[in-house]
Amino acid sequence: MKKILTAIFLFSTLLLSAQNQTNKVEKQMFKANLLLTPGVEYEVGVSENATLDFRLGTGLAYVKSNNDEDYGVFLTFEGAYRYYYNFEKRANKGKNTSGNSANYLAMTTYIAHGDPILGNLDTDIDYVGQVGPVWGFQRTYNSGFNLGLELGVGYAFNDNDQSMAPIVNFRLGWAFGK
Repeated sequence: MKKILTAIFLFSTLLLSAQNQTNKVEKQMFKANLLLTPGVEYEVGVSENATLDFRLGTGLAYVKSNNDEDYGVFLTFEGAYRYYYNFEKRANKGKNTSGNSANYLAMTTYIAHGDPILGNLDTDIDYVGQVGPVWGFQRTYNSGFNLGLELGVGYAFNDNDQSMAPIVNFRLGWAFGK
């Protein structure tokens, strides 16, 4: 576990020290994610190419075993440090960069309460968490339509167990205040 935390720290340090001379991130953006996992999101610029992203939303779990099917909708909180790395390349190709429309590397964290707010999934845990590096992209169109995808591998934990697990986040919604 110490090796995993050390690797995460080193990755974060590299992201924090990486700088580009273009100032392209938005000062702040509010987003409402409507499909799949509804929630609200706030992204704030902290340097020329980096943001902090905070999301309060929901997560969905579905379990099928034997003839039983159970599901749960859980309250979640996510936070991420994002380093956007291809604004200049996109701009040189004439592509949109507003609304932080670019690719990024991020260190992301996730925590969910163990009891569902909706559904019949019975859990024996109080919380679920995950932390790890991801590659992602975000696109914000003139209409405000916003989509994003993140892929990575992280350290997952709860009050009973810990493991390595994939990180997959897909969001569709609208951006406001960009």
